[in-house]
Amino acid sequence: MPRVVDHDERRRAIAGALLAVAAREGHESVTSRAVAAEAGMATGALWHYFAGFDDVVRAAAAEVTRRTDARIRSAVEGRAGLDKVRAAMGEVLPLTDETRTEAAVVVGFWGRLAAHAQTPDAGAPTLSLWQDVLREGLSEAVDSGELRADTPQEDLLALLRSITYGQQIAHVTAPESAAQHVRVLESILSPWRTPTS
Repeated sequence: MPRVVDHDERRRAIAGALLAVAAREGHESVTSRAVAAEAGMATGALWHYFAGFDDVVRAAAAEVTRRTDARIRSAVEGRAGLDKVRAAMGEVLPLTDETRTEAAVVVGFWGRLAAHAQTPDAGAPTLSLWQDVLREGLSEAVDSGELRADTPQEDLLALLRSITYGQQIAHVTAPESAAQHVRVLESILSPWRTPTS
């Protein structure tokens, strides 16, 4: 009997191949031929799973989201308050080899994905889960007294989002140490910390 191919699994494998090529060789080397070779298939076989190359790019962005969301869920398990915030931020700031590579790949996607902003899987990677976790962590930090009662939580959330994208760009254009990225994060939180936290 012929082997049954899981369509979604194959799409994810192809998306992962695009990410591997981008991480190893840069976005300028991401072509349908390179992605197909990385995935171990003929170039024409890509179009059995995708409508075109932009569709592959969108799927790769969604795969980044899926992988990062999985890391965030694992990292924040059992954590609360600022500990949860720091753990979630640690999975998107360029602090490790994995998140530095991911930052380079994600920043390279942004121009191409801008034309597909209304496509469900082409939004900013990790945005939905990540924001929910940060919002929850900030609320817990206020409730527990780690952050001041007058902390503008939604404004702080927006600032955390902005500095994360900024730090990803900084990594690509002028790499900084992990310690510097952490200092930026702490400088955002510091004005709202209570004296005892």
